[in-house]
Amino acid sequence: MIEITTGTVAERILKQLQKTYPITVSTLREQLGLPRTVLIRELEKLQTRGVLQPEPLPGKIYIRLTRSDFRFVGKRRQRRFIKKSYPKKPKKEVKDDDDVMYV
Repeated sequence: MIEITTGTVAERILKQLQKTYPITVSTLREQLGLPRTVLIRELEKLQTRGVLQPEPLPGKIYIRLTRSDFRFVGKRRQRRFIKKSYPKKPKKEVKDDDDVMYV
């Protein structure tokens, strides 16, 4: 079983490949928001580990997962901050009935 560290680019690539198949390199680059050189470098690393394989076609390069026995390891972290909401305090009503009236 191949262990992939959470929070890495490889994890993002593999999760995107699990969601959408078939996918091209250019589509993957747009969805992840990575530079082409970084994406190609990470894809080559995953290819040497035997996790995926590129399928070059005329004009496009598709990526295919060859293994599905990988595991994501590391601490689970929350990416977005969750704002705590407190219950609203009831407003105190001001009664004007007890006022003294001056003439």
